[in-house]
Amino acid sequence: MTLPKLHSISKKILVALLGAFLLLFLLFHACANLCILRHDGGAWYSTFCHFMGSNYIVKVFEIILLGCILLHICLTVWLWICNQFARPVKYHQHSRTKTHTGSKLMIWTGILIFACLILHFTDFYFVKLGLGEGQYMVKTEALQSEELMAVQQASQQFGMEPEEFIQSYEEQLESYSGQMDPAEYMEAMDNLQGLKNAVPVLGFMSKVVAEGMLSEDGKWIKQINAEDKAMLETAFKDIDVEPDFYYMTRQKFSVPHIAILYLIFFVIVWFHLRHAFASAFQTFGLSNYKYAGAIEVLAQIYAWAICLIFAAVVILVFLGV
Repeated sequence: MTLPKLHSISKKILVALLGAFLLLFLLFHACANLCILRHDGGAWYSTFCHFMGSNYIVKVFEIILLGCILLHICLTVWLWICNQFARPVKYHQHSRTKTHTGSKLMIWTGILIFACLILHFTDFYFVKLGLGEGQYMVKTEALQSEELMAVQQASQQFGMEPEEFIQSYEEQLESYSGQMDPAEYMEAMDNLQGLKNAVPVLGFMSKVVAEGMLSEDGKWIKQINAEDKAMLETAFKDIDVEPDFYYMTRQKFSVPHIAILYLIFFVIVWFHLRHAFASAFQTFGLSNYKYAGAIEVLAQIYAWAICLIFAAVVILVFLGV
């Protein structure tokens, strides 16, 4: 088997650098998840998600992050394959070296984490990319339009239902079509289509009030389903309907088997982080007999802190906190 030539130590250093970057991101992700526990109807978390989804610098960082994850996985597997082919004939006796158990399990915990990430992306990130359906949210101010206001005012002024007003307007337009300039007629037809698109929005706004879909601060309409999302995107050309990650998270973690799967996932992550933290120091040449004990303690603290924060969010949401 022929693989591109790259020194083993170079691969290890690159894997460690990528791993260190991902370790820092996990801390950031865990702390951001704590916003879910605020009793503000998701105001903080929704604002955070909106910033992360709309800021162009963050979008570039997101691509870099995904690239780092894939590269970290590929390099780790590559390094493991190279090590396997380095000694095709195994020892007759098992090695008695004091290799940490976590080191021997790194490739397998990594594979399990990758499998769990697919589940996580399916639940959340794929919805953001439009590859799956979820729950959505939109800024209240985004639903303001001239067509919507015109339908509301005309319906109130003439005492007609919106559909009746649209039908009456369309009939009048057809009766005068022969007397109108073609360009003027096309403009009027475009206005008519805008009014037609605004009618379902009125019904949607009634649903928002009836089902309490408005956020506590009144800035967001939340828990929008895929059907209403499609309707809003038809009615408003440039509207930005975003995934409602707050509601989706609370909905997902309220399901027993999903909550259990995520807790198992965090146990696997703990095993991986426990060794990865200390291993990175060793790869960078920063570990020796003086500091090895302190690094092991830091590794324990970091792994426990990250996983307990993630797990606490799942458990507390499941308990309805």
